[in-house]
Amino acid sequence: MEQLRWGTPDRLRRLLCELVSWRSMTLTAGEREFPSRVQEKLKELRYFQENPSHLGLHEADLGRRFLTGLYKHFEAKETIVLLSHFDTVNTEEYGDLEEYAYQPEELTKLLLNRINELDGDAQRDLTSGEYLFGRGTMDMKMGLAMHMGLLEKATVEKWPINILLLTVPDEEVNSAGMRAAVTKLLELKDKHTLSYKLFLNGEPVFTQEPGDRSFYVYSGSIGKIMPSALFYGKETHVGEPLSGITAPYIASFLTQRMEWNSSLQEKVKGETTPLPVTLQQKDLRLDYSTQTPYRSSALYNVFLMNRNAEEIMEIFERVAIEAAQTCNQAYKEICLKQSIKPVGEVRVLRYEDLQTHAVRKFGFQFLEDRKAQVQANTNWDDREKSLRIADSLMIECQELAPAIVLLFAPPYYPAVNSSDDNLVKNCVQYVREKGLEKFNLPVKQVHYFNGISDLSYVNYQDEGEGWTAFKANTPVWGSSYSIPFDKMAKLNAPVLNVGPLGKDAHKRTERLHIKSAFEEVPSLVEGMIKMISKNTSQCVKL
Repeated sequence: MEQLRWGTPDRLRRLLCELVSWRSMTLTAGEREFPSRVQEKLKELRYFQENPSHLGLHEADLGRRFLTGLYKHFEAKETIVLLSHFDTVNTEEYGDLEEYAYQPEELTKLLLNRINELDGDAQRDLTSGEYLFGRGTMDMKMGLAMHMGLLEKATVEKWPINILLLTVPDEEVNSAGMRAAVTKLLELKDKHTLSYKLFLNGEPVFTQEPGDRSFYVYSGSIGKIMPSALFYGKETHVGEPLSGITAPYIASFLTQRMEWNSSLQEKVKGETTPLPVTLQQKDLRLDYSTQTPYRSSALYNVFLMNRNAEEIMEIFERVAIEAAQTCNQAYKEICLKQSIKPVGEVRVLRYEDLQTHAVRKFGFQFLEDRKAQVQANTNWDDREKSLRIADSLMIECQELAPAIVLLFAPPYYPAVNSSDDNLVKNCVQYVREKGLEKFNLPVKQVHYFNGISDLSYVNYQDEGEGWTAFKANTPVWGSSYSIPFDKMAKLNAPVLNVGPLGKDAHKRTERLHIKSAFEEVPSLVEGMIKMISKNTSQCVKL
């Protein structure tokens, strides 16, 4: 039998360190180059030398690509998709050790001489010798390394099930890689007559509390959406403050009501989403002046489990109306005391209503031209562009001011959950029993992975058309940002996340549990896949 390149813990560890050494921060040249280097590694496998067309690079955006590698058993249709992302966050927090952030073995040794710079938990883990430190070790190049090892083993041992490895860029920002991969997954399904059985991610396990020694499997992934607001007041000179109304004053009423608002919190299957918070609040003016700030914006973070975009917009709108009413009352009382006539009442409108008003007033070409002008600014990301498009329309529709314009800014991660799926139940039970039996490892199920993942873009389920509220109220929709909801719904296989244990993702002390990563989890996932393939092949024979 062909010798396995990555078939032992030591070889898998060397593979991980090599993957980590290939710097791939989001939106860098390294991210663009990374999938080609993975492709070259996979070309070393005999199976892909004999089946080169089963290995491919595919366009995402901005010169970035995602990679697919398909092991196709000649009798099988049932297919497990192994999903990972290869981009990482940046490394400035490593300071003078930044050059070693991508060298896990060296960094782990160097930190022993800087141990007093670490917190107590990181100190204990470092001195235990049980962890490997470095950027991407946990989040999530170990997941990719494990999947490459499993793919290799499947090709050599000729597992009676198809394995499709999919690794994508940009999970850390907009998930452009995964959103682009949806179409390719459907194309491969048709081309190779595949039946998707399970989407299996390898995102890392997060501890639930200090000192937690449990291992978790995730039968779903939490969702995220960003309801946002443009606050448009009435300008004036600072010497005549009540001759206008400032955008920060209006914004303060909504932000107080959005921050930690429990009406936007969900509790499902005993798990609760974090409370909403403000991610950004700022003045839209580019320069200082003694003119009062009459245009500002805010981005709010909301996590999801069962709710869709329309439901979030409805709650957001109710909160905004309450905020506007309180703002108007407070403003009127001030004007009354100062014997000043108010400049008007703050109204609340959705972006779709602003857009309709602008088209009615100026025509459709005006709208297209304004959007194109904003999109031409390469210094702005999709969040900034969303706000600037709304702002450019309000500048020409000031008869609507003062106003709060409600919109969505990218990204949007729909929540996904397969806890009630029979295959997922069997998988969770297998990992639970074998984890205890083989490794004395207590395994627990979590219904929603709380770190956000690319699983959000498969198995999309929406009984109505809740996504249309997102489309209608996202100014950059269809130009620089879109989500293939209809195609996602066709990828209707269940989801599961089983990855290695780690700690402190996105921190200087990011680290990976060595035994979990190189022994326990690969063994459990391999056994789980073989359990699925055994059951599948038996069904085929029947």
